[in-house]
Amino acid sequence: MLRAAPRLLRTVCTSSADRIGSPDHLVSKSITHFVKAYQHKLKLALIGQSIFGQEVYNKLKNEGHKVVGVFTVPDKNGQADPLALAAEKDGTPVFKFPRWRAKGKPIQEVVAAYKSVGAELNVLPFCTQFIPMDVIDCPKHGSIIYHPSILPRHRGASAINWTLIHGDKKAGLTVFWADDGLDTGPILLQRECDVGQNDTVDDLYNRFLFPEGVKAMVEAVQLIADGKAPRIPQTEEGATYEGIQKKENAEISWDQPAAALHNWIRGHDKVPGAWATIDDQVVTFYGSSLLEASVPAGQELSIKGASRPGLVTKNGLVIFGNDGKMVLVRNLQFEDGKMIPASKYFSADETTTLELTEEEKRMAEDIKAIWKGILSNVAVIEDTTDFFKSGASSMHVVRMLEEIKQKYSEIQLRNEDVYMATKFADFIQMAVRKLRGENEEEGLIVDYVRPFVFPSLVIASVSSASLADVDKAVAAAKEAFENGEWGRMNARERGRLLYKYCLCNHYPLELPTDDACMEKCSMLGCRQHIGSQASSGGLVGQHLSKHPDVRKVGFTGSTPTGKEIIKSAANNLKKVSLELGGKSPLIIFNDCELDKAVKMGMGAVYFNKGENCIAAGRLFVEESIHDEFVRKVVEEIKKMKIGDPLDRSTDHGPQNHKAHLEKLLQYCEIGVKEGATLVYGGKQVCRPGFFMEPTVFTDVEDHMYIAQEESFGPVMVISKFKNGDVDGVLRRANSTEYGLASGVFTKDISKALYISEKLDAGTVFINTYNKTDVAAPFGGFKQSGFGKDLGEEALHEYLRTKAVTVEY
Repeated sequence: MLRAAPRLLRTVCTSSADRIGSPDHLVSKSITHFVKAYQHKLKLALIGQSIFGQEVYNKLKNEGHKVVGVFTVPDKNGQADPLALAAEKDGTPVFKFPRWRAKGKPIQEVVAAYKSVGAELNVLPFCTQFIPMDVIDCPKHGSIIYHPSILPRHRGASAINWTLIHGDKKAGLTVFWADDGLDTGPILLQRECDVGQNDTVDDLYNRFLFPEGVKAMVEAVQLIADGKAPRIPQTEEGATYEGIQKKENAEISWDQPAAALHNWIRGHDKVPGAWATIDDQVVTFYGSSLLEASVPAGQELSIKGASRPGLVTKNGLVIFGNDGKMVLVRNLQFEDGKMIPASKYFSADETTTLELTEEEKRMAEDIKAIWKGILSNVAVIEDTTDFFKSGASSMHVVRMLEEIKQKYSEIQLRNEDVYMATKFADFIQMAVRKLRGENEEEGLIVDYVRPFVFPSLVIASVSSASLADVDKAVAAAKEAFENGEWGRMNARERGRLLYKYCLCNHYPLELPTDDACMEKCSMLGCRQHIGSQASSGGLVGQHLSKHPDVRKVGFTGSTPTGKEIIKSAANNLKKVSLELGGKSPLIIFNDCELDKAVKMGMGAVYFNKGENCIAAGRLFVEESIHDEFVRKVVEEIKKMKIGDPLDRSTDHGPQNHKAHLEKLLQYCEIGVKEGATLVYGGKQVCRPGFFMEPTVFTDVEDHMYIAQEESFGPVMVISKFKNGDVDGVLRRANSTEYGLASGVFTKDISKALYISEKLDAGTVFINTYNKTDVAAPFGGFKQSGFGKDLGEEALHEYLRTKAVTVEY
């Protein structure tokens, strides 16, 4: 008999939108999709459950396959499984069998009901029931199953957990043909991804296993429909089987290196939870990360079995491996289910109860209604109602937080917050504290380090702003403008003051003397300050952009964040200017000055390691000079000095942080998989730190991911265009959702001006790049934002026009 793939984890992830290239590609893609919808489609039975199963169901239907039956679990506490809900909404037959077998034998009535739908293929995206072989082998094409590991490694129901527990550097997924073994059937397809040092089960599931798993299941079904699906026998070499991890065998063994302790904790986060005995009770550890720093100050905490006491610090509980290295644990959970920040271990009961304002009471009632909608089996939501003991699961955590966010977007709640406040009254207190800026993150000190060069060297300590800090700053600014000296100063005086401020902070400005420019510098200085505040964190930035006393917000950052700022700013219709993402095209014609184009092109891509909003995201090089251009670029890259960014002789420094480096490596992997030619780089530099090799891709086609998406890193993406095809390369250059900057290299000034007029971007560089001027307006088109920085136009972003009509 077969037991299907492991249990689904708790976090929901949506699949990314399709990306398109040129308009011609869009038409071709649409026609191809239309034709495919009516060719080689199958009648499917979906056996399983969960949001993952629901997503697979929806995608398969969208691809034109006919789902003739859904076989899922019975309703729990009056609530249907998400897969059942989706199928019932569509009118698809739904069967909810509590079991398929009795006393080890198939239940004939259940098997008969299954056979009645006439499926050609069984699809098991996630299933916790034992399915008889009578059902598995019944359809014409048999059955396929999703498994969240790279089989034959980590067979069994806790595959993702064991991937982390063993410290694997690679994770992945497998779609395989079901047989009578346990995850032993022939492989149909596999996908893999890198495992980050501090990745959790949820991280892997969110980032890769859920979205790519859905795509893989749909792709596998289509391969079967087209008669192209392989059956690759699993080898027993390297095969492992690990059982389901249970609470009783998740105790932490302390005689291990710090990395092994970290892997054990994160591999059990959130279920079943790694635990130790502290003060004679079982305490479960959540949210671990390796700590590469000097031993912090803290209060000692004795842990049973540990050779060295832990330290309760302001950032969490520090524990030690037998190698002397450290692990930081963020959260602890006690036997009664209560979860606290580990930093509050010695002060967990000291929090006073807040007195709610009338507005906060209304919010509490709204949240109570959300709880009631989820806990439909509970007659009345009381202060003592426990979210999980009332029948909610991790799936409902996601739903609850999303519904609260829709009503109160200024409250930034995380999944772990629900586990820390499971009772309704505690949850409301926690939510109100977050709303007021009084949560546990207030007063947090962030150490800024140089991990890219010296992993443990702290170069500065910076206070992390809270919502209360925002309110104080805005109130002070308002008072200064309406009643203080600032509001009475003229433009010249404000400019002098800002100039003095810049000198004190080592940011010298060359200020012109006319009043308009003085005012311009004043405005730009204020904007930069506000922009810096907004970028200090999602919660603070959102509060600032929604604050009723802030009348103008300027933001530089990602397009998704810019969209959220617009929503927040709508609260009081404040003015907004946004400088967002870019995929800036740089067109290089064969009549250019080639050596200059190479030098400028490299600067356009590699300046500041590619972490530059106007970086040339894609280069179009005319066919006759393409190969020579690439050769010269590679020659120059080899001369670049990679090293400490504080050393003035360094040409190329490290990426901003580890997560970004990992995204860049994945970006390059996608480029290779899609068929682009990796000419140089694409790897992490073999030295300590977050250094990425300057990278060059050629043969990049318009539909490819790296042709459409911004890397924000040192990746040169080169596409060739035919000699003399000016309008063709223009069409390709404009075929992007962004429009921040662009460039062209040619000696033909008429051609350059024609190109500059047609390029759909806010800035066009001709025979140069990255050269901006305080007098030149700067800002993007399309999803690169709106509004201008610099230039006279920037003044209008911070000014209001008033008409006064007088009759006397």
